[in-house]
Amino acid sequence: MLYIAPMKFLDEAKVYIESGAGGNGCIAFRREKFIEFGGPSGGDGGRGGDVIIEAVNGLNTLIDYRFQQHFKAERGGNGMGKDRHGANGKDRVLKVPVGTQVYEEDGETLLFDFTEVGQTMRVAKGGNGGFGNAYFKSATNQAPRKANPGQPAEERTIRLRLKLIADAGLIGLPNAGKSTFLATVTAAKPKIADYPFTTLHPQLGVVRVDEREFVLADLPGLIEGAHEGVGLGDRFLGHTERCRVILHLVDGTGEDAGADYKTVRAELDAYANGLEDKPEIVALTKIDAMTPEAIKTQTARLKKASRKTPLLLSSASRKGVPEVLRALFKVIGNTRDDAAPADEPAEEAWQP
Repeated sequence: MLYIAPMKFLDEAKVYIESGAGGNGCIAFRREKFIEFGGPSGGDGGRGGDVIIEAVNGLNTLIDYRFQQHFKAERGGNGMGKDRHGANGKDRVLKVPVGTQVYEEDGETLLFDFTEVGQTMRVAKGGNGGFGNAYFKSATNQAPRKANPGQPAEERTIRLRLKLIADAGLIGLPNAGKSTFLATVTAAKPKIADYPFTTLHPQLGVVRVDEREFVLADLPGLIEGAHEGVGLGDRFLGHTERCRVILHLVDGTGEDAGADYKTVRAELDAYANGLEDKPEIVALTKIDAMTPEAIKTQTARLKKASRKTPLLLSSASRKGVPEVLRALFKVIGNTRDDAAPADEPAEEAWQP
C-alpha cells in the first residue's frame, strides 16, 4: 500500500483577479553642461504583469483558494529621465490541480479545462506601458511635451471548479460500504460510520495490485433526485465524468439490491454527460453479514437489474477484494491504451 496524506477537499472556488496596470510614460529633457538645448529623454512605462493559471503536479484540491480569493499582478514601473524605461510588472501565477475547469462569474461559460500538467491560461492581460516624450520626437517637433499614461489593469471574477481525475470511481447509495472499501485497499483514512452521508467530500487513494497502481476516488453517496441537486446534489456527479471505470457498490444487507442499483443508475442516466456509457463493474457488498440464502437472493436480484454477474465482496474480511481490484485494473489498462495519444506538439498557452 502507498501512503496518501490526508487533505482538506475543496472542489469549487470564486476568485477575484486583477492584472497589473501599465506604467506611465515620462516627460523629461536632457540637461548637461555645455549642451544648451537637450532633446527629450523621457522613457516609456513598463508593461503590467499578467494573471496566469497553471496546472501543476501535487495538488488534488482547491483548498488554497478558500482563505485567499483576491489575486493581483504587479504594476509596470513608470518611465524616467535619461531614456530609462520602467520595469515590467511580475506576473501572478495561480496553481491548480489537473482537472480544474475555469468558468466566467456566471458559472455557466466555460473558459478552459485543464487536463494535463503544464497547461497554462492567461485570464487577465497586463496593461501596456505608456510612451515617454522621447517617443514623440519628430523633425517638426523637436521638443514634445507629451507622454502617454499606462493602460489600465483588467479586473474580472472567475470560478474554479475541480473534477477529480481518478482511474476508478466508487458510487452507490449512502452507506453502501464505499469508504470501508477505500480504507481497505488504500492508505486513505475516510470517515466511516453506520449512518448515511458519512462521506461529505470526495476521497482519493492509490491502489496497488499485482505491482501495478491506479487512483481510486470515493464519491459521496447518491440518492434519488441527485441529478437535480437533491441530497448532496449533482456537484459530485461531475467527478464521475473523469473516471475511466465505475465501481458500483450495492449493499447486500438492504431490502432489495436490484432496486438500489436501479436508483443510482437512474441518476447517472439523468445526469448524462457520458456517465450512462461509462464502463461499470457491479459488486454486492457486506456479504460477511449475510446468510448464504440471502446472498443467493440478492445476487439474483442484482444480476437481473444490472444485466451482468455481480462480484461478491466483503471489505471487512477482504473476501473478494483482490478479484474486484483486478477487474478494475483490467478495464483501466484497456482504456489507458486506447487513450494513449500519438506524438503531438505541445499545446500553446491559451489567451483570451
